[in-house]
Amino acid sequence: MEFYGQEPVFDLTYSDVFLVPSRSDVASRLDVSLAPNDGTAAQIPIVSANMNSVTGPRLAATLARRGGLGVLPQDMPLQELDAAIRWVKSQPVEYDTPIELAPDATVADALLVTPALAGHGIVVKSTAGEYLGCVPAALLGDSAPDTKLGELLSGRLTSIDAEDVTDPRSAFDLLVAADLDFAPVLRHGALVGTLSRTSALRATLYRPALDASGRLIVAAAIGINGDVAAKARALAAAGVDVLVLDTAHGHQEGMLSALATVKSLRLGIPLVAGNIVTPVGASDLVSAGADILKVGVGPGAMCTTRMMTAVGRPQFSAVLETAESARDLGVHVWADGGVRYPRDVALALAAGASSVMIGSWFAGTIEAPGSLHTDATGRLFKESWGMASTKAVQERFGRLDPYELARKTLFAEGISSSKIYLDPGRPSVEDLLDMITSGVRSSFTYAGASTLPEFWERARVGLQSAAGYDEGKALPVSW
Repeated sequence: MEFYGQEPVFDLTYSDVFLVPSRSDVASRLDVSLAPNDGTAAQIPIVSANMNSVTGPRLAATLARRGGLGVLPQDMPLQELDAAIRWVKSQPVEYDTPIELAPDATVADALLVTPALAGHGIVVKSTAGEYLGCVPAALLGDSAPDTKLGELLSGRLTSIDAEDVTDPRSAFDLLVAADLDFAPVLRHGALVGTLSRTSALRATLYRPALDASGRLIVAAAIGINGDVAAKARALAAAGVDVLVLDTAHGHQEGMLSALATVKSLRLGIPLVAGNIVTPVGASDLVSAGADILKVGVGPGAMCTTRMMTAVGRPQFSAVLETAESARDLGVHVWADGGVRYPRDVALALAAGASSVMIGSWFAGTIEAPGSLHTDATGRLFKESWGMASTKAVQERFGRLDPYELARKTLFAEGISSSKIYLDPGRPSVEDLLDMITSGVRSSFTYAGASTLPEFWERARVGLQSAAGYDEGKALPVSW
């Protein structure tokens, strides 16, 4: 990357900079590879944040199916984290993971897990696990809340036979021929997944992120306190593909000690450590055993660290300088936080990141943990909160005695509750991936780059005023 024109004399955020187009021989955005090649099996440079309100097993599986990587949060009890990893590993690669409910579940129950939109649906199974049928989600909007799902199974929704699905294109054609937006997929009468026209189409455009056994990949985070070695071993035994050692202030002795301990176990999986914002922090963590560095202090939407402590650094400059140091050390960088638009993802990659970690942006999706809620105006939302907030602290340390819990809660930071609204046009994390990767692929073509290393080399970045940033935004109203 090089600066176009003026060199910066102060640290920069993503909104302070822009990409300058260059002469390009990349004819199409589909000629671009977004693979991060950072030692993980990810095929796109998108990582979901290890936040309780962002990454659960369903979002992690969905993200991996489209080439990304989900990081399960450290606040999950070890047994639940083990179960979540194994669940992701058991999910279908070619098909979507079904949302399953019992026949006596109500429409109101179903609307807690999926909106009443075309292209989605609920699989109905008996208590014995027998497949009974499928209810298109659009039907939920036309039914009374107390209606039992079993009552909506007047006739089984036409299913697709897995034996007829030779590739994603054939799956799309089968759905079109049957005039279906959504359908269950059966093999010898047993449910193996679901498909929509959109998911079949996506399968022609994305490569799944798979482990050596052909299963979806998943990462998990652990803290730096307690028996770190035992936790790391347990997660590796469960099949985790990437291990993230995570704390707010990554450049500290506790992190260096924990990292060295896990590195000595020789688990054979990439170790991510953070968070840091300086080259010297990068050097110290790499010396202790980090393969990937997580960069960012305070840019997240749910984070109040900078306003509470004055600690942090504008994210573009933090990524730029840390990534340059990381390359010299032979490791990679994940840019963690601060992205609001696809442009920010492109700028983080231009600055040298191999992948970009996204938090609150993904919290308002169908696949994110938690139930769907409806506000007074009828808009759907999910609840999100910061990982240093009172809510997160109480969940993390809930087993402590009341006095110790009260002491920790007293000094909590971050937002404890925020409504993240579902975009009616993009309710799924996959919809957001379409938008993000489309924008980033185009950024590569403007730079004349067909791979991420070429983008690092060819990207030209200019400085802009606040007015210049505003000029790039679409008008929210008509002339």
